[in-house]
Amino acid sequence: MKKHIPNLITLLNLFCGCIAVVFAASDELIIAAFFVFLGIFFDFFDGLAARKLKVQSELGLQLDSLADMVTSGLVPGLVMFQLLSSVEGVVGLSIVNSVGEFTQWRGFKVGLLPFIGFLITLASAYRLANFNIDERQTTSFIGLPTPANALLVLSLPLILEFQSNDLFRDIILNKWFLIGMTLLSSFLLNANLPLFALKFKTWGFKENAIRYIFLIACVLLLALLQFVAIPLIILLYVLMSLFDKTSNTQHPIPKNGL
Repeated sequence: MKKHIPNLITLLNLFCGCIAVVFAASDELIIAAFFVFLGIFFDFFDGLAARKLKVQSELGLQLDSLADMVTSGLVPGLVMFQLLSSVEGVVGLSIVNSVGEFTQWRGFKVGLLPFIGFLITLASAYRLANFNIDERQTTSFIGLPTPANALLVLSLPLILEFQSNDLFRDIILNKWFLIGMTLLSSFLLNANLPLFALKFKTWGFKENAIRYIFLIACVLLLALLQFVAIPLIILLYVLMSLFDKTSNTQHPIPKNGL
């Protein structure tokens, strides 16, 4: 029975991703972001449960990537599609009020530009497939993990909703910024960059110094800057990894389900 616990947690990640897709398609990006964050929470603990219960499996690895493809791959692409649609001044995907027991889809027109957002989804799919077969993945990731990239993209509507000012709106609601963010995140997902993993095999400070320092910095940044801190945290993650001498140490990374 215990062998199914990690996979059940992974399926909760996928379930949250499915709900997030529905809300993102309805242009309810804040609710979608909440369910993505919840899915990422489950994504962190499924691998931990698998290792603690010693029920690692190939099935768990594959299931984890499939769940991440929805929660951290499809949803960010759809969110970027909606943001680009709003910048273009066209109606993206949306759902009108229910009529009786039925929900009707409203017709929409959209240019080609918003579909650029789905480059994030394509890059996420390639990154996840490559991760499952890439033997270089050791104590470091190669390229930005999909959950981290999802947090980066989902931070944009959260900033607009809760910390909006003229400066932030002018930056985020600029199509060139959104295109640049799309291309940057797609590149980072598959870049040959060794990034340390937030996986703790032990709790000692010496062997996990960079992880503890990073987590403390995250807490401070979030307390001070709230959602604006998320892009800065991703930048800090990349910069700290570049200066981390242990990122390329050849020890198996504890992939989820393995």
